[in-house]
Amino acid sequence: MNLFADIRIAVIAALDALVAEGQLPAGLDFANVAVEPPRDTLHGDMATNAAMVLAKPAGAKPRDIAEALAAKLAADPRITSAEVAGPGFLNLRLDPAVWADVTRAALAEGANFGRSDLGKGIKVNVEYVSANPTGPMHVGHTRGAVFGDALASLLDFAGYDVTREYYINDGGAQVNVLARSAYERYREACGLEPEIREGLYPGDYLIPVGEALKAKYGESLLNKPEGDWLVEVRGFATEAMMAMIREDLQLLNVKMDVYSSEKALYGTGKIEAALQRLQDLGLIYEGVLEPPKGKLPEDWEEREQTLFRSTSYGDDVDRPVKKSDGSWTYFAPDIAYHYDKVLRGFDMLIDVFGADHGGYVKRMKAAVAALSENRVPLDIKLIQLVKLFKNGEPFKMSKRAGTFVTLRDVVEQAGADVTRFHMLTRKNDAPLDFDFDKVLEQSKDNPVFYVQYAHARVASVARKATELGIDVSDAALAKADLSGNTHEAELALAKKVAEWPRHVEIAARANEPHRIAFFLYEIASDLHALWNRGNDEPALRFVQEGDAGTTSAKIALARACAVVISAGLGILGVTPAEEMR
Repeated sequence: MNLFADIRIAVIAALDALVAEGQLPAGLDFANVAVEPPRDTLHGDMATNAAMVLAKPAGAKPRDIAEALAAKLAADPRITSAEVAGPGFLNLRLDPAVWADVTRAALAEGANFGRSDLGKGIKVNVEYVSANPTGPMHVGHTRGAVFGDALASLLDFAGYDVTREYYINDGGAQVNVLARSAYERYREACGLEPEIREGLYPGDYLIPVGEALKAKYGESLLNKPEGDWLVEVRGFATEAMMAMIREDLQLLNVKMDVYSSEKALYGTGKIEAALQRLQDLGLIYEGVLEPPKGKLPEDWEEREQTLFRSTSYGDDVDRPVKKSDGSWTYFAPDIAYHYDKVLRGFDMLIDVFGADHGGYVKRMKAAVAALSENRVPLDIKLIQLVKLFKNGEPFKMSKRAGTFVTLRDVVEQAGADVTRFHMLTRKNDAPLDFDFDKVLEQSKDNPVFYVQYAHARVASVARKATELGIDVSDAALAKADLSGNTHEAELALAKKVAEWPRHVEIAARANEPHRIAFFLYEIASDLHALWNRGNDEPALRFVQEGDAGTTSAKIALARACAVVISAGLGILGVTPAEEMR
């Protein structure tokens, strides 16, 4: 049940009736007609902008349309009043029985309450994490992993056909550096002093890789030229790093559907095929780029390169795909990889990048637009930095990693549920502070605790009611007489439950899972407010000893709230708490 969508259907039907009667002209576009909560709850339960958005194309005054629409909507038994406000907004008040119906719907639909067919089975690929396979994942990867995973779950909940994908960057120079670093640890395992020179990876995490190389090859790789061992050690070390990365992801309960390899694009003709596709579209040419901004002419060496005409698709400058020496640029395999996604039949692509890849956004969007002839949209979400604090001080670097705090460090300190939820308490493109003390404190200021506490409170009253012999199964609660849940605090909670399906669709349309975390905090606040009112007004307490009927009705409302919290936490990848420890 999506009450806002249902009332919007009633508004559209009323507008169609006005068209049929000649009060509105035919051919009006109702796409921008919305039904949403009013800015001020004193004005009503819902508001529609129909008159405002239709006035100009209809050639009519907004208030005239609003008044005609109000007269039509008055016939709907769910709507007790429709009042015109301001220049032409229409505020609606609903019959209290409607909120009881929402409560019953939440109990009946359970985990599926709020699910949507918005996506209509559209195939969407969400690529996230994609950390270089050169070491354990750091805290920045943690935020990207949580964001991407929650976004994929949100889209699935909204009816999309989602594929979660990790792109292994195993074709660039960094994996050669990994191989050389691992070789030094191999030499160490053989009893020699490792030479961790500048530019190599210094972390202790490569010590077991060196030991594994020793176990497999003995000392046969010692004193050989790099050309004899580089490829073998590179493959071995990359595989070991990917095993470590998979373990790290498992700590966060992140599971990928597909792992794609950059290396697999080389020597297979896939890069050439993608570039040929652009060539056939007239978008590849030989040319010389202008000097980058800030470069003096004497600092710039003009050279002819193979360029992609990305400016034809919104980029600032055309981009090189092949260097003057004939080798591919970093951009070329990325073009091929995204072309492969297009060929796999995805209708929509989403990439989750670190903020340091901001300069890559326009060129990548241009490539996908060109390769798909504007059929497949690409949305790129940039993940801003995370600052870690503990005891009021910046959290120190990890010796094991060498240069950064690892994902494992964070999860071991805070736990997977707390880590996941807190990583979504800010919009992805806003910096985020992660204070280990604050994310673990039990207070209203900690959204993780506050939302979990709300769910645990509902579980506790259900247990108490069960002890009194009351059936608190959702099926039984859905049959309770809910007509007595009319206090303003009870109605506020029921109305918040009704907003859940709407918020799912808003978040899914924007590809913004943080909206779910925000909403969960809001509904938890309403649940806690009702609970606290019960401390002063006994009639509002969820358990009314000696009155099983009233108790069932009040717990039904609480359980509807818990259904929403559980579903929302499920999207975020967080396990709902049944009790607080």
